[in-house]
Amino acid sequence: MNDSRQALFTLHIAILLFGISGLFGKLLPIDPSWIVLGRTLVGSTALILILALTGKVRRLFVSGQWPVNVMLGSLLAAHWITFFQAIQVSFVAIGLLSFSSFPVFVTLLEPLLFRERLRWLDMLTATGVVAGLFIVFPLSSMNTERGIAEGVGWGILSAFLFAILSLANRSRIQKTDAMVLTCLQNIGAVITTLLVMPKVGVSTIADYWLQLLLLGLLCTTLPLMLFLNSLRYLKAQLVSLATCLEPLYGIVLAGLFLSEIPSTRTLLGGAIILGAITIGSLFAEESKNHG
Repeated sequence: MNDSRQALFTLHIAILLFGISGLFGKLLPIDPSWIVLGRTLVGSTALILILALTGKVRRLFVSGQWPVNVMLGSLLAAHWITFFQAIQVSFVAIGLLSFSSFPVFVTLLEPLLFRERLRWLDMLTATGVVAGLFIVFPLSSMNTERGIAEGVGWGILSAFLFAILSLANRSRIQKTDAMVLTCLQNIGAVITTLLVMPKVGVSTIADYWLQLLLLGLLCTTLPLMLFLNSLRYLKAQLVSLATCLEPLYGIVLAGLFLSEIPSTRTLLGGAIILGAITIGSLFAEESKNHG
């Protein structure tokens, strides 16, 4: 297997593992902030160990960028808390698909923050995502499907927070190594969740230590390592298209392990959302290559 094929294989493994993380919102009957604390505590600890073993741990605090990067961890924590909240009050599919709306917010905010021109392709992609969301949750069902309404609301809020974090990281990544940046933001997320989490008995959390360990290692640190490694050998276009499969993987896994079978309406809306994002990513990269 050559480098590019191996990188593509590991990329899909990473996306599959990221997709599994949504299932923990149902598997862990505890407050989302505790889930996020477990995920970021394990993740940041693992990343510190990896940086130490590779001789890069000193990079965490070598420049004046680290306080801002740690503070951005509050956005990461808020994004994950709202994401798991969306899944807990509704279904895995609803949480994943409503979170997939984050390109809409990136499309609208990026030109304002970076003084760039708003492209018609971006607007078309955003329109497709919004149309898909209206199919998943039409306004006429507002009074009859409270759980879905709340799930979509939390999922969209999670998408908005992730979009802001992504735009902030666009400039951060130019000044900080990707793994160092991720580690610092996980540390910031740990601090944030410690400040906002509800008080529960330590024994309650101890009951779920294995699930939290798996979430932190199997669905956070490992896929991050695989994802970053794939970027060395694959084009950005292919990576962005493959990333669009994360909700699909999560929905399939929720059907297999949680018996959450999405309705026809959810599947149709999800297909439109993922289709719009995929086509937008494909043509955006093409226009970049010909620009």
